[in-house]
Amino acid sequence: MWLELLFIIVGLSIFAIPGFSFAPWVPTRKKDLARILRLADLKEGEIFYELGCGNGRVSCFVADRSAARVIGIELSSILYVICRVRNWFHQNHRLSFYCKSLFEENLSHADVIYFFGMPDKIASRLKAKFEKELKPGARVISYVFPIEGWTSITVDRPTKNDLQIFMYQIGQAIDKSSILA
Repeated sequence: MWLELLFIIVGLSIFAIPGFSFAPWVPTRKKDLARILRLADLKEGEIFYELGCGNGRVSCFVADRSAARVIGIELSSILYVICRVRNWFHQNHRLSFYCKSLFEENLSHADVIYFFGMPDKIASRLKAKFEKELKPGARVISYVFPIEGWTSITVDRPTKNDLQIFMYQIGQAIDKSSILA
């Protein structure tokens, strides 16, 4: 009885705890991984972040097929352990996973960000974090949901049965001191 209850609580925590922060865990579809990698257009030495990486599916796929440094951020300790085990099998030295809130991660070095989040969390918290921290030229890939108020440079949806993938690029920074002169 107690053991069954423990398994239920642990199982629910995989889905519920991250949901309070950003989104419940819903994995990216395998058939969309190549589309995400193509949109990312990663160059050697670039840094790719997967925010709310869940079981690490996207991070492992990208690390195995690019020369980029890949960082997965996951809040759920159970999913984080799955990521670490998955990386142990991949033995990819350019792939790292961290167990922490994505809102605690400094994204200023990111070249590409990928996430699959809920629209209300994107609008209320993530968009402001991106605008504050991301460098000009950084690319942001949002799976399924657009970033409200931003104009995408690409919406990838090959057929009506495919999910949308939105691609954004952070604009050039404006030097405010030159405007004041």
